[in-house]
Amino acid sequence: MNLIDKVIEKLGYVRKDAKRGPEKDMAADPDFMRSLASCQPFTMTSPERMFALSQAVRYVLRNRIAGDFVECGVWRGGSSMMMALELIAANETRDLYLYDTYEGMSEPGAEDVDLNQNSADKLLLHSKKSNESIIWAYATLADVRQNLGATGYDARHIHYVEGKVEETIPATLPGPIALLRLDTDWYESTRHELLHLFPLVVPGGVVIIDDYGHWQGARKAVDEYFIQHGLFPLLHRIDYTGRIFVKR
Repeated sequence: MNLIDKVIEKLGYVRKDAKRGPEKDMAADPDFMRSLASCQPFTMTSPERMFALSQAVRYVLRNRIAGDFVECGVWRGGSSMMMALELIAANETRDLYLYDTYEGMSEPGAEDVDLNQNSADKLLLHSKKSNESIIWAYATLADVRQNLGATGYDARHIHYVEGKVEETIPATLPGPIALLRLDTDWYESTRHELLHLFPLVVPGGVVIIDDYGHWQGARKAVDEYFIQHGLFPLLHRIDYTGRIFVKR
């Protein structure tokens, strides 16, 4: 494993078990497997988390839970593509709000330490924020537009919100939210997203926290928010880092 691979794995984007095939229950779902094949080149998310996302979309649609689909932290659009493909398969349309800097990850803070006690700033120190740096999750808006366009989803219902979430939210907000996926890794961004977006999630809506297990800052932001608001949702474990729950 070269130095770049080691750093990426420490950042939680590539895991040793990600190289194996999907579990049998996932492989038994041909619709999911086709969508996964289309999305996988454009995501660093594990098959388990992609499967949970596809199931969340189906849950929302089958239960007729009204609201927009929101993702914070898009990278190249793989997870958003999964949402779009599930909507197309169901002949449904929802507005997708995709929040990202579209120029790589924002700077981490002191709270942003991984489960192995590695600080994010030190892990990222020797990596340039450029289009050759997967570590910084760099992707342009044009790249993401192209990838979402390849799904065939109606572009009129895709809203790209460019900039740090701390600067674009709450200036640009969706309507009521049926599905909220948070994947910006850091404490400050996750805290800000929960503060402004979680109140918009409708009862029965689904919330996915991608970084809860890997990044201590993301976990701290989630735990602090719910304790401060007297809420104690059951954070169901998707894999070592992903968590999912239904808002009551």
